[in-house]
Amino acid sequence: MNLKKELYLTCNDYTVSNKKFDLLYNSELDMLETFPQPIGQDLAKYYESSAYISHTDSKKSLTDKLYQIVKSYALKSKLKLIDSFQTEEKNILDVGCGTGEFLLTCKKGGWNVIGVEPNLNARELAISKLNKNDSSIILSDINEITAQQFDVITLWHVLEHVPNLTKYISKLKSLLKPNGVLLIAVPNYKSFDAMYYKNYWAAFDVPRHLWHFSKTSIKKLFSKENLKVNKILPMKFDSFYVSLLSEKYKTSKSNMLKAFYIGFRSNLKAISTKEYSSLIYIIKNT
Repeated sequence: MNLKKELYLTCNDYTVSNKKFDLLYNSELDMLETFPQPIGQDLAKYYESSAYISHTDSKKSLTDKLYQIVKSYALKSKLKLIDSFQTEEKNILDVGCGTGEFLLTCKKGGWNVIGVEPNLNARELAISKLNKNDSSIILSDINEITAQQFDVITLWHVLEHVPNLTKYISKLKSLLKPNGVLLIAVPNYKSFDAMYYKNYWAAFDVPRHLWHFSKTSIKKLFSKENLKVNKILPMKFDSFYVSLLSEKYKTSKSNMLKAFYIGFRSNLKAISTKEYSSLIYIIKNT
């Protein structure tokens, strides 16, 4: 059955190409889909920018420095979260591990770590941090893992980048132990800051973000693999960082005070709506 998808917004790629991409609304899943979606090497070229901070450890600009400060705090919070789960062997897989900071934090915290990172530069940085003599700890593709299962699998702002979404979720299910925990963090296009900035909202990040999720879409997509969303947690700092970038896209200026105000309003609104700028989904086998 071909589902008719309505145009929701048209956005620019502000990072690499300045090309326009449509966001189409999928009513069956209550999510947005980037159109057209680049594939293969065509998609890879949209990541080739020094401005793509998750693939570098850049601290050059004020935005970079703020990102690194928030990241340091977030790493401690993430470790505390995964430590709260009852696990058998403390084996963790971090998909889209970037430059390896989270895996390094987990390793220092007593976890057995494996990462997946397709970007060569980011992967080499991660390997250099974790173990210069063992590149097998950081893989380039999730399909390289075939005979192993994990207590915890994390995707921190990764699922929105993944082509072949349903196939990828099925792969995640196969890698998760029966009592394992899957942590999915993604932007929320129903947040106040998304509604406010519209086509300038930095977390649309077309065409690198292929999908744009709501709570309903995450629950429906994972329920197809008998995976259940047990809890949803906010990522409160994201509204400030995303608003800072969105202001730059909208006005060509940093406008820190305005960005902080919008980020604050977004979190304030979310106290009642629960629609924070980004959300962490704690998902378990059913």
